[in-house]
Amino acid sequence: IKHYLREGLLGSDDEVIKTSRNMAYYPAEFVERVRLIKRLQEERFMPLRVIREVLERDPEQAARLIELEDRILELAIEAREAGRVTRHKVTDTYPVPDNVLGRLEALGVLTPTEQGYDADDVAIVAAISRFRAGGYEEAIGFTVYDTLRYREALEPLVEEEVRVLLDRLAGKVDVERAVQIISSGSEPLRELLGAMHSKLLLAELRRQRGRN
Repeated sequence: IKHYLREGLLGSDDEVIKTSRNMAYYPAEFVERVRLIKRLQEERFMPLRVIREVLERDPEQAARLIELEDRILELAIEAREAGRVTRHKVTDTYPVPDNVLGRLEALGVLTPTEQGYDADDVAIVAAISRFRAGGYEEAIGFTVYDTLRYREALEPLVEEEVRVLLDRLAGKVDVERAVQIISSGSEPLRELLGAMHSKLLLAELRRQRGRN
């Protein structure tokens, strides 16, 4: 607490009543503030400098963001754990070799548990199966490592998307309504990304043709 006071995270120490060198009484509101700081440190890996800026700007907003993030994660984890599919069932459904699945797991593209694959894992396997059926084969240079390009391109986009969503929703609507809004946007977002990718692909092919 003394360290947080020195760093300006708990406001002024004028409210602290010191009774001895190693004893003091602190305002009751310090309890929730300290809990919030610890969560931002341990769960969000925020340095104290950033935490101070967040708390100076709007401490209630920081608390609402955490509440919203926790609820979204809770629902996402529940949905994934409830709908897992065994590896055996996946390989029976999609003709993707075990060694390909193993490489995708090693790369972190697929993240199965002992209970099997979640819905997104299954969708990735299904897509790769369709790629292979369409002629995207290792013999001509297409490998599972191509998935890393998409992951690396998407990571900063998703990071920005989450930041914008949480900033716009936290405190504007209640947590359950915010979760509904985010959930309802997942399918339209997939469609939007697919359509924009298709347009960009066509534009790039035309650009390449014009260059040759």
